[in-house]
Amino acid sequence: MATKLPKTDIVLVGVGWVGGIIAAELTKKGYKVVGIERGKERSTEDYFMAHDELRYADRKEMMQDLSKETLTFRHNTTQRALPYREWGSFLIGEGTGGSGEHWNGQTFRFLPYDFEIYSETVKRYGKGKIPKGMMLQDWGITYKELEPYFDKFDAMTGIGGEPNPLPGSPQVKYPNPPMLETPVTALFKSATKDLGYHPYHMPSNNLTQPYTNPDGIARSACQYCGFCERFGCEYGAKASPVVTVLPVAKETGNFEVRPHCVVRKVLHTNGKATGVLYVDTRTGEEFIQEADVVVVSAYQMNNIKLLLNSQLGRPYDPVTGTGVIGRNYAYQTYLGTAVGFFDKDFNMYAGAGALGAQIDDFNGDFFDHTDLDFLHGATIHITQLGDRPIANNHVPPNVPTWGKEFKDASVQNANRALIIKAQGASLPWQDNYIDQDPTYKDAFGDPLLRMTFNWKDQDRQLMKFMGEKCAEIMKQMGAKEVKMTGDEIGDYDIRNYQSTHNTGGVIMGADPETSALNSYLQMWDCENVFVPGASAFAQNSGYNPTNTVGALAYRAAEGIEKYLKTGGSLV
Repeated sequence: MATKLPKTDIVLVGVGWVGGIIAAELTKKGYKVVGIERGKERSTEDYFMAHDELRYADRKEMMQDLSKETLTFRHNTTQRALPYREWGSFLIGEGTGGSGEHWNGQTFRFLPYDFEIYSETVKRYGKGKIPKGMMLQDWGITYKELEPYFDKFDAMTGIGGEPNPLPGSPQVKYPNPPMLETPVTALFKSATKDLGYHPYHMPSNNLTQPYTNPDGIARSACQYCGFCERFGCEYGAKASPVVTVLPVAKETGNFEVRPHCVVRKVLHTNGKATGVLYVDTRTGEEFIQEADVVVVSAYQMNNIKLLLNSQLGRPYDPVTGTGVIGRNYAYQTYLGTAVGFFDKDFNMYAGAGALGAQIDDFNGDFFDHTDLDFLHGATIHITQLGDRPIANNHVPPNVPTWGKEFKDASVQNANRALIIKAQGASLPWQDNYIDQDPTYKDAFGDPLLRMTFNWKDQDRQLMKFMGEKCAEIMKQMGAKEVKMTGDEIGDYDIRNYQSTHNTGGVIMGADPETSALNSYLQMWDCENVFVPGASAFAQNSGYNPTNTVGALAYRAAEGIEKYLKTGGSLV
């Protein structure tokens, strides 16, 4: 029998960027908030002297334990899905801060085009441009409506950047200057300018100078140590929930975190939630936390799983294309790359997660797609993340993958190889979706999620096009030899890391028939449940998702306060 706990105003399922922002905003206004987190409670002390590539980057210490809870995967409905037993394509964090602790800090606003992608595509190209089976839809909100929430996230985290010189792109005034120019970023910028493109420094949430945000949180500048992605930052220079929003919430005295606890169900009746059922994994005890508002603020996958397990919202049916939970799962196309080999050395050890330069000339709808076999596009960038020795070993084409020749080439090119990548949009399809696996269960006996996903011709054409553009730039930079990928893309490979940019499954929109949430991230079917996060994205962009996740979290916080005062549907 589960122990029932005293009621609170708001209960959060997950204490990452979304949970942290909502906790900070609403505890400041006097509301009582309980945050339930599956992992440990983290602080910067956890990261002192933790520059251990084997422990964190290879053995994935900060990630969710797949032996207790994972998902199953298949390419299509004719296959049997099998469990994802080792971290590969994406990495879901756990502990306070969630995946916001181990990210790189590359921070972009989605384009105005992204939020109205269906309308804008039809307006420019007609409905015939949208392939059969592609589930394009508008988000039910515009960039202009989200702009003030983007501004709040930028100020809170202290983003450093410079204006995007591409005509027609949103002009953002960042609170801090961009990261340092390096020989690598300067070479990329020079080459892309010579080709007629519009390079600029990547917006960075690795602080570029000491900064105090509007909540009074003071943080130090980045040391360019090169240990960002898959690591926590011991300096607090990389913006994360642990060093920005969570201290604000705790300072109010209105916030309680319950670590090592896994929420199994949102409890609800007659269209309203009453609270959540969770398990303390240290003791095995079950508890019911009642609340006026339930915020499902976990990672995208876990949001979907919790709603399906709670029988909240209509599960998506890929045969009819109806239903909403599990619909519009999307990822990120990241296989169009060019590796260039040079005759001179570069210092690739020093770096930061968001130290880089890029162009947006082929992102969104900035270029004409009339004669192309794909929609949307990609950013093309070069980054200097800090080349750690285990993960980085590039050799030219046709070099054997073992033996003396391989070793000699590895040493020769250790600091003479540069990579240009295209990070592309992933658009939704009727047969790419998430549901419950009928066979496999987690450690608590609940069904695992089942992912059905594969690349489409849309994705392959996009990656091929972008790979050619990457190679063009690399040659312009003076590489003596270029190894390109993107021209032969087969099936999606879940085994190899690409990005932790999973989106969709609990999407927002203007129509309850095709979306689970309204523009405040409030469920159409359960008025006191809010589900912010990347699960709300109707499709993925060519940008990293975190800034848009943060903006939507601020929007949701505003909506939750309105709901607590007035009740009912906010839209």
